[in-house]
Amino acid sequence: MTTWGYVAVVGPGAAGERDRAHARRVGELLALRGAVVVCGGLGGVMEAVCEGARAHGGVTVGLLPGRDRAAGNPFLTVCLPTGLGELRNGLVVGAADAVIAVGGSWGTLSEVALAMRTGKPTVVLAGWDVGADPGDGIFLRASSPEEAVRAVADALGNGPGRPAEGR
Repeated sequence: MTTWGYVAVVGPGAAGERDRAHARRVGELLALRGAVVVCGGLGGVMEAVCEGARAHGGVTVGLLPGRDRAAGNPFLTVCLPTGLGELRNGLVVGAADAVIAVGGSWGTLSEVALAMRTGKPTVVLAGWDVGADPGDGIFLRASSPEEAVRAVADALGNGPGRPAEGR
């Protein structure tokens, strides 16, 4: 399968409207570039990013904490119940080539930490400031959804119009 990449979009399930709007736009932009969106599959940021991606023909994968497939948000293309609870955060990060965090919660912080620990490009939009050095090329802060997606594209070597092969 040829795709732009697998991008995890993480954020709080109890997100406010600003974070939901940012996530929706990130989903739209990722879908337009051909990325597969990976998330925790529930509400809030997870639902909004899937809604944005699906509105533009994108593929969305949700790794659910429980065993009930019906608990997944209605915008998922693929819904995978893990039965792992919060431990599924490691699967979300592990399945992705890069991570975009929108907003902040304790679960989001754990995903950011796992992404950084494993060397995945990590972009934070309106969320946690983990004190990492933005110059290291792994952790970046973004001020808009467009900037966040552009940073991931640059980190993955997928500038505008250049799809990644074999991800």
